[in-house]
Amino acid sequence: MDANQILNELNNIFRDVLNNKKINLSAATTAKDINEWDSLSNIHLVLDIEQHFKIRFTTPEIQGWKNVGEMVSNIEKKTNR
Repeated sequence: MDANQILNELNNIFRDVLNNKKINLSAATTAKDINEWDSLSNIHLVLDIEQHFKIRFTTPEIQGWKNVGEMVSNIEKKTNR
């Protein structure tokens, strides 16, 4: 699975979890860019992402993400093993 596919699927997950159909993620998107993306919704996002891609993240991985691009990169590494 490549980064564009992952970003597209993440976009759908974010829209669903945050109940905002206008979200359009890019690699540079951060929580500051999306009003609905707070600490509680982040937990729901991570759980849905893990379930969707059938992967698990460690706490340091999650805490290390500075933007959606880093999340995509992490997912890409885990799904292409």
